[in-house]
Amino acid sequence: MIETAGSETSSREDPAHIERHIDETRQEVDRTLGELQSRLSVRRRMSAALDRITPDITRMIRLDHAHVLAAFRRYRSRMAESRKRALVENVCLALDVHAQLEEEIFYPAMRRLGAASEVLDKSVPEHNEARSLISSLRGMEPLDPAYDETFRKLVRAVLHHVADEETVLLPLAEELIPDELGHLGRMMTARRIELLRPHAAEAAATTIRTFPVGAAAAAAGVLAAGWLLVRGLTRSRPH
Repeated sequence: MIETAGSETSSREDPAHIERHIDETRQEVDRTLGELQSRLSVRRRMSAALDRITPDITRMIRLDHAHVLAAFRRYRSRMAESRKRALVENVCLALDVHAQLEEEIFYPAMRRLGAASEVLDKSVPEHNEARSLISSLRGMEPLDPAYDETFRKLVRAVLHHVADEETVLLPLAEELIPDELGHLGRMMTARRIELLRPHAAEAAATTIRTFPVGAAAAAAGVLAAGWLLVRGLTRSRPH
């Protein structure tokens, strides 16, 4: 037994054996690196695809405004209770996410420029006013006598806020930081996905219910396709 062990040890120390072991290790490392490179290549392609379809930040903010304003126009005091609730819930979620995105990404970028300080100084308080109204709406039922008036107050507050952004902040950003708008848009898209992920089903369902019956199927198809695309792209993005 001692001779056998010695023989095995001698064999392992043989230069030919060591060289074979080195070759095997090198091949294993090459295979591992090749697999990693292949995976990263796919992720890079998917990341580039998401970058190409991501609007810049000012366009994204305008799209948010358009979405909420369109919902405002669909609101009617005498609409069905379930549809009214869905529309208000959809608007409230959209405004919550929009305000957080602006406060985390857009406003800090504008403050670094030291521009439009008066508009920026009142932007967060205006967001907080909207949040207070949103909280009130979430604590009411659509049949509550104050529901319609509270929603109208939210509409007025948002319209005033949107006017300031559309006429002052967004044009200023496009004038002063045109080369940063795409990067900020990608940041906003990534953060939006994080914020919406826990509410994806709610957002889809309430959006569909806010449309007239004839348009609901088309809206559902668009939303499903869009969510699947975003989910597929974000799962492939590098962390």
